[in-house]
Amino acid sequence: MHDAVAARGVARRHARRSSARQADGARFRLSHRRVMRFLTGAALAVAAHCVLQGATHSFDVVAPAHAAGAAANTPAQAGQANQAGRPAVPAPRAPSQPRTTLPGFNPPPSFASGTTASGPVRTQPARMPFYVATRGKTTIYLLGTLHVGDPNDYPPNQPFRPPILGALAASPTLALELSPDDLLVSQDDVSKYGVCAYQCLPKLLPEPLWHKLSMRLRDNPAALVEIRKMRPWLAALLVETYDSLSAGLQTEYGTEAQLQNVYLKQKGKIVGLETLGEQMRAFTGLSLAQQREMLAQDLVQTPAENVADVQTLHRLWRVGDADAIAAWEAAKSEKLARDKRVSAQIDNKIVFDRNRRFVNRMMQIAAPNKPIFVAIGALHLGGQKGVLQLLRQRGFVVEPY
Repeated sequence: MHDAVAARGVARRHARRSSARQADGARFRLSHRRVMRFLTGAALAVAAHCVLQGATHSFDVVAPAHAAGAAANTPAQAGQANQAGRPAVPAPRAPSQPRTTLPGFNPPPSFASGTTASGPVRTQPARMPFYVATRGKTTIYLLGTLHVGDPNDYPPNQPFRPPILGALAASPTLALELSPDDLLVSQDDVSKYGVCAYQCLPKLLPEPLWHKLSMRLRDNPAALVEIRKMRPWLAALLVETYDSLSAGLQTEYGTEAQLQNVYLKQKGKIVGLETLGEQMRAFTGLSLAQQREMLAQDLVQTPAENVADVQTLHRLWRVGDADAIAAWEAAKSEKLARDKRVSAQIDNKIVFDRNRRFVNRMMQIAAPNKPIFVAIGALHLGGQKGVLQLLRQRGFVVEPY
């Protein structure tokens, strides 16, 4: 359930390098825990992607993303930014009824779909989890992001719904998990703290877990060579990255990248809710037992089960209900945990501790009559320990839109 952008970029470059060397290698699939990491961090997602991208020219995926629009969302521009395949599964429940107008701004013109005499029905953007928190004259707009995605989530004519575009236009500050400057330098830190000078991974894992991992990568020997030098937490992210690419997910279509494509035209201010060091420590501070648990969870399910998880997660995100995502994650976490106590410790470090940090930073930035737009991994929003509930505890009224 954990992820961050920098390490993701590094892992992705490793995976793509391996893929170029082994074009007919095994297709991997995305488990629940791997998918959820794409929801909860920014730096690791980008860095994992960078490792993979610099390493390969192509990757054999189940559902490749369309080329249109990718040029505007490359990892280089992910320094100004940074998510899931089209599901067939229905969402467990519909989101609570959203309000139709937002406080504090005039919404942009609607791009309503429909067949007209002049043309076909327009593709609609993903709904995405979007909420407005108000306390007196202080307004915080919150969007739950995916750090990887599908181009169809962001139609060229209208990448976001009018309320989201209006909130962006009304906000002098866009707050992401990491600032663009931190994101640009994140890859070096991920390599520094996640990659060994020797083949350390087999020595850091119990033999049965190493055997299980090597069997997962047996059809891609280049990937196996790459992963041998990684610490367990980064190895887990690399396995997840292979799976996300196999499921057709790309960082080029992550929500953060798409937001910045829109927001930078407004010349607004972009800040981070945590520093690169803080995000990295959420992972590098994991004990060896916690890192092993992370990796073990990534290897629990069959490929078919992992693909089903990708589809369900993406469906929930497109529907836009943060609490439904949190409830689904909790159920899956219960299923996949090898050691429930250690699993809970991981969640606290990578999700819940960071939720509290995010809210503290929002309080420092927010001011009366100066809305801020916050875009963070969707898993951070819902549930009893999520950002939305933490804001309610601070006296905010939080409503979906």
